[in-house]
Amino acid sequence: MASDMKKAWIYCANGLYLQVWAFSGSGTRVGEIVFNTSLSGYQEIITDPSYAGQFITFTMPEIGIVGANDQDCESRGIFASGVIVRHYNDMVSSFRAQMSLKSFLDKHNILGVCGVDTRALVKMIRNEGSMMIVISTEVEDKVKLAEILAQTPRIEQQDHISQVSTTKSFTHDDGVFDFDVFSYSKPATQYKVAVIDFGAKRNILNELVSVGLLAEVFPHDFSAQDIIERFERGEIDGVFLSNGPGDPKMLSTQVSQIAKLIEAKIPIFGICLGHQLLALAHGYETYKLKFGHHGGNHPVKNLTNNSVEITSQNHNYCVPESIEQVADVTHRNLFDNTIEGVRYKNAPIFSVQHHPEASPGPRESRNIFEQFATLIHQERSNNTR
Repeated sequence: MASDMKKAWIYCANGLYLQVWAFSGSGTRVGEIVFNTSLSGYQEIITDPSYAGQFITFTMPEIGIVGANDQDCESRGIFASGVIVRHYNDMVSSFRAQMSLKSFLDKHNILGVCGVDTRALVKMIRNEGSMMIVISTEVEDKVKLAEILAQTPRIEQQDHISQVSTTKSFTHDDGVFDFDVFSYSKPATQYKVAVIDFGAKRNILNELVSVGLLAEVFPHDFSAQDIIERFERGEIDGVFLSNGPGDPKMLSTQVSQIAKLIEAKIPIFGICLGHQLLALAHGYETYKLKFGHHGGNHPVKNLTNNSVEITSQNHNYCVPESIEQVADVTHRNLFDNTIEGVRYKNAPIFSVQHHPEASPGPRESRNIFEQFATLIHQERSNNTR
């Protein structure tokens, strides 16, 4: 345990008030509290841009033992509001570690707190739903913390996309990390896809390249017309809509641009937020779950082959059952039967709610990237006949 911990205080929207210990970062942060059930991969989870504006509560009680390194980051920084753990381990025991988790979080001034009954917190979230909280190393007074929380917009009212998205286009040609040579592979690519970056995880880009799809990454404020013109000239072969944070209904401009891509009959694949935005662009409203799906052990039934896949998930929103009017449901969550994947009936478009790239795992859904490559190949072959 870190020796220089300082006191911190948590105040939740339901009135819960706790004194805890901050092992990293300082200051006052407000965000939505969620919990993640993964047993490993805390660095990949913390650096997932989809957690922007949220405090991640880990159900795994011991966090920190494998430290942190440069290879396991899923983005250029940390966009989460903070991290809540039962017990923080400052002693690092991994040959891959380059620094402790404390040092990694301090580098980004991210609050990490421990000494909390995370099981009780998870039960609270499960029973009452995700809620806004404030954590501070500066303010102890309960009334003042409540005032800070009351003055902060709820996460549904915040747009974090401009914070997590790239500001200019770039090309990504790295494949998955090869631990035999300890570097990223450079596979040959046959097609190019436009990746619309709403907070794309790095391993999603790696998986696209690994199935032969060179990834050109575009900012969130992309021009559909530009992509359509490049598709017609054969410079782009498909579009990928990435994961990202927040309420998809906040992104009305992006939804209207996606609708134009749909009309152009471009092959499109969406994951998580991209999945939700495709539903909105087809005219079907998303809805918020009580406490969301966050973890690496969610069973999903693949309805196309009747197999069950254990998946990684990180979302608070779902597409409605009415989407079946325009799409076939391909995947369902076996915890609550919510829709996990669809294939649209009259367009070369499909999407999934879970994360098939699943860094660090499980990886039972990775073949979805191959399905996207196959779809692009079929569409290009049909158009050249």
